[in-house]
Amino acid sequence: MSEVSDFDALRRAMAENGERPEGPARNARAEQLLAEAERLDIPLAVIEALGHQLKVYNYSSEKDKMFVPFARLLRMWDERPEDFDAHETHTLHWVFKWMSVGMLDQPHIPLASVETWLAEMAHRYRLAGHSERAVRGAEFSVAAHIGDLDRAERAYAAWLAADRDSMADCHACELHRQGGWQVRRGRDAEAIELWRPVLEGEYTCAHEPHTVLAASLLPLLRLGRAEQARAHHLRGFRLVRPLESMRGAYADHVEFCALTGNEARGLELLAERPAYFTDSGQPRSRLDFLAVVTLLMDRLTGLGLGGQRVPGPSGRAWTAGELAAHTRVAALELAERFDRRNGTPYVGERTRARMAQRPLAERLPLGVRTAAVRTPAPPAPAAAAPAAEPGPADLSALLDEARRLADTLRPHAVEAWAAVARAAEGVELDARTRAEIADHAAMDRGPEGVELFEQAAELYAEAGDPGEALAARARAAYIRALSGRVDEGLAAVAGPYDEVLTLYAEDATGLRQAAAVLMSRARILMRRLHEGQDEAADAAPAAERAVRELLALVDGRTGDDVRLVSRVAEGRAMLAQLAEHTGDEDTAADLFRQAVDRFVGAGLPWFAVEYEARLAALAHRRDDMVEAERALRAALEHGGPYVEAVGRAQLHLQLAEVVGGRGELREAAEHALEAAHWADEAAQSTTLGSWARHQLGGFLLRQGRFAEAAEVLESALPDLSAETHGEGAIVQTQWWLGDCLGELGEHRAAAERRLQAAEIARHWPEQHDHATLAHLAAESLGQAGLPAEAERAYARAGDLWRSLGDVHGLVRSLRARAWLALGSAAGADGARQLMTEAVRTCAGARQAAGDEPDRRRLTAELAYTHRQFGDLLARSVAEEADDDAIRAAFEEALSQVTLAIEVFALLPGDAVHDRTGAELAAGWLEADLGRPAAAAARARAVLAAYEGADEADGTVRERRAEAGQMLDLAVRQED
Repeated sequence: MSEVSDFDALRRAMAENGERPEGPARNARAEQLLAEAERLDIPLAVIEALGHQLKVYNYSSEKDKMFVPFARLLRMWDERPEDFDAHETHTLHWVFKWMSVGMLDQPHIPLASVETWLAEMAHRYRLAGHSERAVRGAEFSVAAHIGDLDRAERAYAAWLAADRDSMADCHACELHRQGGWQVRRGRDAEAIELWRPVLEGEYTCAHEPHTVLAASLLPLLRLGRAEQARAHHLRGFRLVRPLESMRGAYADHVEFCALTGNEARGLELLAERPAYFTDSGQPRSRLDFLAVVTLLMDRLTGLGLGGQRVPGPSGRAWTAGELAAHTRVAALELAERFDRRNGTPYVGERTRARMAQRPLAERLPLGVRTAAVRTPAPPAPAAAAPAAEPGPADLSALLDEARRLADTLRPHAVEAWAAVARAAEGVELDARTRAEIADHAAMDRGPEGVELFEQAAELYAEAGDPGEALAARARAAYIRALSGRVDEGLAAVAGPYDEVLTLYAEDATGLRQAAAVLMSRARILMRRLHEGQDEAADAAPAAERAVRELLALVDGRTGDDVRLVSRVAEGRAMLAQLAEHTGDEDTAADLFRQAVDRFVGAGLPWFAVEYEARLAALAHRRDDMVEAERALRAALEHGGPYVEAVGRAQLHLQLAEVVGGRGELREAAEHALEAAHWADEAAQSTTLGSWARHQLGGFLLRQGRFAEAAEVLESALPDLSAETHGEGAIVQTQWWLGDCLGELGEHRAAAERRLQAAEIARHWPEQHDHATLAHLAAESLGQAGLPAEAERAYARAGDLWRSLGDVHGLVRSLRARAWLALGSAAGADGARQLMTEAVRTCAGARQAAGDEPDRRRLTAELAYTHRQFGDLLARSVAEEADDDAIRAAFEEALSQVTLAIEVFALLPGDAVHDRTGAELAAGWLEADLGRPAAAAARARAVLAAYEGADEADGTVRERRAEAGQMLDLAVRQED
């Protein structure tokens, strides 16, 4: 880095350093620049270098370094105030606030010194003629920090009553502090209302709305506005993340995660900023950080994860329990230092209260990908309390409950029988009970349950229930089919099928047992059909005969037996699938509805979920989105808490797509958010979850929620793959992300995303997306201040537009290149050539246009091109050029703008604003060329164009006002 040779070079170097990221490197450069300034032997240079040092220290983790350069500046002022210009005089008084309040952050500075500096600030502000507003604001901060609430209220009132002047903090910062006070006093709603202008972007500054977004998180949760809190977290953390000096706001985001069931994301945040554990330049923000880390670690420990590895201070590995103990001690020791300095217990009390908070939401999905925190399974009852083994009465109660749940097909029946099995260890049971235990254990084992089903069959037989024994053997046969051994399963069910029908005919078993065997056989035959293992023509008929045999046996004879009702409902669903298999979708839909109605009518709605989902799929194929939406909503409602996580994710995602398709973007985003959450819960983050995040990002983008969308899309990208999701999903995600970043002003990053998407799309047979992305990337590169790169990207896009025969894209790329050329070595001549080519290309295509709509579009494009050509020519002449050169450029510009007016006039009436805009531009050129009469004529033409126009139209009012100004100028020129 070269040495500074003069004052101007110093100022350029300080401006350049001010643009660097916050942190020690920027601070070190500021210290080096101060040394360079001292070598210049110019007092003002040293003053400005000290001011620069103060600023970078203030916006860093080394705020404790501010006091030395400020003391030096103040001494220089007291000794030679004439060395300070107006700006540095203002700056010196401005940073007095930083010093007075900043001392509060340093517990080694005595409170008496803080009060002395506060009095000194008041004295110097009076001498300088400044309002007391900033002084009283600083006094409020002191009183609020030490817990002198009466004094704080008085200072707060005096602060707001004093006049705003040049020393007052910006509106955004003042509102942040005022809202913070309302929160501390328990007035969350008032705080949110105070913060509203900052949150909505009316007031901003270097650190706002960053800190207000962070401060609003818990008040919004307490007010029940969880969706807004989630949005503020995603939007606010994106602002805070790159700024080293914002440890306090960062802590607010960690706290939010700890209190909303997002412990995993909280850990990710800690991992991003390991230095926050130890940076000592601002002890108060370190205290905030340590307190919320303790809160998060206590939360993990309470979930049974005290032994989990977590990020912590560098130098060793940490578990959640160890880190909780470490940060609690460190936080309380630091709080005690503040309290000892302040003479009150206030800081310690607030710190303990912060660490002891309870969650404000059990689960608040954020939409972004995080590594799941898996809580350990609760211990078995016997393990939890070995001394309290169930007695006979307890076991009897467990048995009664398990049988009730099983007989009525309630959820968790299998778990209830597992509890019976645990409670019955070492207890001698009858064969029937042992059979039931084995039967339900087999149901829980899935493909591995065949042997248990066979064991259950033997025990049922021993208990004297041959029908139930055959039902258990039939269930074993079905499990074989589920495992891919369909033929084996079909052979295994043949015996039980024949036997149970014989027993039923002899009244040796009941309807329930016979129906169970017939249902297993029907399921196996349906499995054979779906797996396509039998190409014989009788595969579907055989399955249909089995289903109809079941229904003939049971239908109309169910009574109140929900098991039998469920057999009928499932049989109807099987017939629906068979109808669907043959392409009879009307019959299929009707039968699925019958199955749903039977399950719901029997009080078994969770069994209807699958069939509502199938109805939704049928409706999709018929493009009946109303029915699809109804079925999906019903599936979610019927399933309630009993739908597995992956099923919930799929249902919510399908519903998001349907609802989003009819423009209900807010609700669509909510469903996509739920889909992402449940996919994560189902360990499907990289497949279903990433697709849900892709969709969620798109819905947020379409709502204009760009920061939230960017966070979600960035989270989705690493998990999207061409193999699983297709290249189109990756390109679309990059495209959307580029749009978001562009709206957020992150133009270089937007260009990178668009170029990455374009690189994938360049291999596609259809090249329109490639061309569009190349063009968008060029726009971003230009906005990022990279003209050479933008020129190359526009040239690439232009070649693509030309190959596609897209004249509009080609002309726009040429116009953009012309503007870039004007500021490059190509200069005005190169710009003129490109704009001339744009005019020629557009005019030629217009003349060759085959249909009227295309001709109208090309006419508008030609008019815009002439207009831009005129603007470019008017700006192409340098300010220092001689009068003849300026006049020639303006004449040429006027000719192009006049052509634009003529072409706009060929368009229908909706182009009037474009035409009058060009007319006014021509009028100003006429005025600059010394032709007031011509300028006046242009102005009158504009006024005539708007005779009788709607005054409520803002453009009409603006055009009329500008035409009036032009007329006044023309009259003065003529006079």
